[in-house]
Amino acid sequence: CETCSKEEAKYRCPRCMKYSCSLLCVKKHKLALSCNGVRDKTAFVSVNEFTDLNLLSDYRFLEDVGRTADAAARHCIVHSPATKRLLYCLRNKARGCNIELKTLPVGFTKRRENSTTFNFVENKFYWHLKLIFPHCHAEYTLKGVPDDKTLADILKPYIDPVESDPVVCQRLKIYTASSQSDVRILMKIENRSRNSIR
Repeated sequence: CETCSKEEAKYRCPRCMKYSCSLLCVKKHKLALSCNGVRDKTAFVSVNEFTDLNLLSDYRFLEDVGRTADAAARHCIVHSPATKRLLYCLRNKARGCNIELKTLPVGFTKRRENSTTFNFVENKFYWHLKLIFPHCHAEYTLKGVPDDKTLADILKPYIDPVESDPVVCQRLKIYTASSQSDVRILMKIENRSRNSIR
């Protein structure tokens, strides 16, 4: 067993190929390596190690991808004229505000989850945001954030030592304990070419 090094290994993790002897060791290895135990269907296999089983696995993976794409293409709500009209209006309003709005193709999970809207009465965008705190492995999704709200106001309920929720404050204590000037806010650049300098 690669976890306890005491007993003979009986199980092999489909994800990271670590050997374990018991359920307890399996749970320990998953916790220590942040492993989910699910086999990576897209993992690289060298030509020397490629077998009929790998070929069958690839074939089933491609069938699953085709089935998912077909189901997304048939989804009536996504292709309804009302949905297309709303997306067209959202892009036009963004262009008018000097915002380059890009949307993922139909069927993508992020496209389905995105709740960004434009309020025509208030003439204001309400954004769908995802806050990721890498040092605490925490992630929070915010819906309906108005475009006139500052980043400082958005982050107050999370990293402000006074105004944040006690449970959230405890989870993000590395951020709440730091001074505001030490906290860096980074935004991901989409569609960046692979070898470009960050």
